[in-house]
Amino acid sequence: MPRVLLIIAVVMLTVYCVVEVAQSRGYRVRAMPRWLWAFAVIALPVVGPVSWLLLGRPLKHRPQVRGHRAPDDDEDFLRGLH
Repeated sequence: MPRVLLIIAVVMLTVYCVVEVAQSRGYRVRAMPRWLWAFAVIALPVVGPVSWLLLGRPLKHRPQVRGHRAPDDDEDFLRGLH
């Protein structure tokens, strides 16, 4: 029974990573081209998906709120309301 659960876990991880590789944008993928990641994830059962998760998947970009302010904090905006 533990062997079956391990095989199911590896298959689920591989399917998840294949779908994630297919949905990622090619220019955001790190370290290798997207088609090579897809091949590695499919051909190398555990090493491929783990490598994708650690080295290949695109980094999540957080929106930066550097010079943005609320409209009521902008004096020019408030002057234009009158």
